[in-house]
Amino acid sequence: MDVTAFLVWFETYALATTSLNVFVILVAVACFTSFTTAVFGAGGGVMMLGAMAQVLPPQVIIPLHGVVQLGSNSGRALMSWRYIDWRLISRFLPGAFVGILLGSLLLVSLTPSTIYLTVALFILYLCWGPKLPKLVLGTLGTGIAAAVTSFLTLFIGASGPLVAAFIKQMHACKFTTIATFAVAMTSQHLLKISVFYQVGFPLLDWLPLLVCMILSGAIGTFVGLKVLKYVSDKSFHRTFNLILTGLALRMIWQAWDVY
Repeated sequence: MDVTAFLVWFETYALATTSLNVFVILVAVACFTSFTTAVFGAGGGVMMLGAMAQVLPPQVIIPLHGVVQLGSNSGRALMSWRYIDWRLISRFLPGAFVGILLGSLLLVSLTPSTIYLTVALFILYLCWGPKLPKLVLGTLGTGIAAAVTSFLTLFIGASGPLVAAFIKQMHACKFTTIATFAVAMTSQHLLKISVFYQVGFPLLDWLPLLVCMILSGAIGTFVGLKVLKYVSDKSFHRTFNLILTGLALRMIWQAWDVY
């Protein structure tokens, strides 16, 4: 394909849903947010959601965000597969499936402000409160956490901070935290995308943008995991908690704003 033919293809298909400026911005943001999550453990998904909310129609944000985050998290999981806690994931998956199933069948009766406030307060507790009892961190507790966060992800888009805060209670190793978190979020986003696909969301129309954002995110993840090697465990956990706290405070502000 020569340059002229490529430009014709790009204008016809890749820019069928967005302008060139929006296309470039979102691809760049995908790289940066994936880098952020790879280095600091959390934050990239919410940043991406916020960026998409500025430039895309509201009705497409959560489905497209799910696809991009699926690519970002699956890439991070593959690059750090040696550190995945498969035992935790085996407890997480059944709950995630139940949560997505309920979310696809039920209407949410809670107001957005209630959801935001509840999630924010629980994140703050997980970061700064006493460690959860072993019973909560066991098979049943993990399944319930997976079900609740998977249910919420259909409606608030980015349940990552809550999942991250829960997983951090179980692991001190930064690589295990990031790798296991990546697999948990991959499963959530995969299930979420299947729901939107079943209800007829036109994912294929957005495919060129999504592919470019996923590839850009993979680059950000690769660089971020290299940088993570030079971040001390103490600095990682402190920054991890601060980022989650900032996201929780943002949710409290959102709860107030939509009240």
